[in-house]
Amino acid sequence: MNNKLYDRLIFELSSPGRVGYHLPKNQFPHHELRKDVSRTKAPALPECDEMTVVRHYTNHSGNNFGVDNGLYPLGSCTMKYNPKINEEAANHPAFVNLHPLQPASTVAGAQALADELKKMLCEITGMGAVTLKPCAGAHGELTGLMIIRGYHESRGDFKRTKVLVPDSAHGTNPASAAVCGLDVVEVKSKEDGTVDVDDLATKLDDTVAAMMMTNPNTLGIFEHNITKIVEMVHKCGGLMYYDGANLNPLLGVCRPGDMGFDVIHLNLHKTFSTPHGGGGPGSGPVGCRKELESFFPTVNPYQGNFLVEMRAWAYILSLGYEYIKKVGPTATLNASYIKAKLQDVYELPIKGLSKHEFVFNGLTDKSTGVTTMDVAKRLLDYGYHAPTIYFPLLFHESMMIEPTESESLESIDGFVAVLRKIAEEAKTDPELVKTAPHNAPISRVDDVLAAKNPVLTYPENP
Repeated sequence: MNNKLYDRLIFELSSPGRVGYHLPKNQFPHHELRKDVSRTKAPALPECDEMTVVRHYTNHSGNNFGVDNGLYPLGSCTMKYNPKINEEAANHPAFVNLHPLQPASTVAGAQALADELKKMLCEITGMGAVTLKPCAGAHGELTGLMIIRGYHESRGDFKRTKVLVPDSAHGTNPASAAVCGLDVVEVKSKEDGTVDVDDLATKLDDTVAAMMMTNPNTLGIFEHNITKIVEMVHKCGGLMYYDGANLNPLLGVCRPGDMGFDVIHLNLHKTFSTPHGGGGPGSGPVGCRKELESFFPTVNPYQGNFLVEMRAWAYILSLGYEYIKKVGPTATLNASYIKAKLQDVYELPIKGLSKHEFVFNGLTDKSTGVTTMDVAKRLLDYGYHAPTIYFPLLFHESMMIEPTESESLESIDGFVAVLRKIAEEAKTDPELVKTAPHNAPISRVDDVLAAKNPVLTYPENP
């Protein structure tokens, strides 16, 4: 057993009878609890002094990785730097202490901020109306599909139950459609990674409710046939849904509404710089053409995750009209630079122009037996978070890289140098890479066993 405090569980630091708190004397009458809701014995909680607890969790917090630590190239998630002015605005006591049930007359300032954010998001996306109520991206997807379903049903068109989804789409797209009670129909991609328009044509009929797309797509490739795709779907009576996960490269370049999309959800926690990960926090506003506004469903009685919205508001105002136009082009430049610097040692399955992200298919030299998983684990030894791996499912050894616009040339060059070094290690000492990480708090874990037989509680008598 390693004696370092941060390598041990809090339960392992427990000492019988040791406490770090003192409760005041109970001033209330004694009440007996019913036996069916009472414990038969005290819970097995760790017994530690305050200093041990503080040191333990402080040291553990140092094992977390985020954009404040280093480059976070998590493809399709847009893990950009979160400016501290956003945090300063969102932590103002006048906003932090708001309660969702307090009278509307007491939150006029907050409502004005929300209304201003809606207008800005409409301008950025080309939509006619926006609701801030959805609390996450998936919540926004469901909301958007409910709008589409409500629109068709209001016209008595109940047979439109199919949603077309490209095979390169995010997994949330078919999941959201299924949750909404709609049927998912997959549309194939061509060798260049874009939607196969001919395959799409075979699936268009009067049962299609919508087509869900993100543009650029999950491979980071702009769908150059987007206007034709929109025309085809609209001609058959369907609507176009824009998944906002990849909106970042479009900022300052073009708008989904101008492409012909009817409904869109945004990820404020991605494109508009709120720290996220580990399940939250998130915010998934939904926009639509003005004539669809009446179909906004009541998915949330409140304003959504207000402090996330505040961060987006601060981010947009900090950039202003001039600099928000540079977000997309800079994100595209950074990704293109990394791709150009590495494509001789990492296999690039789809050549040509990509936008904010791109996908490698593992190392070019497959003879070493070093996999994408091995590369990702070895990156941890050098202090980098791994990119998204084994997604999209179009390639066997996918490695999706998205640096965002936040990173400097020096930061990106450091990341490139490490990936090149790992490619060289795979040739000269493949076992070193295959057994990584070597410098992390724990070594290679059995991912399958952890998923099939998770240990979620500490044994009472270890």
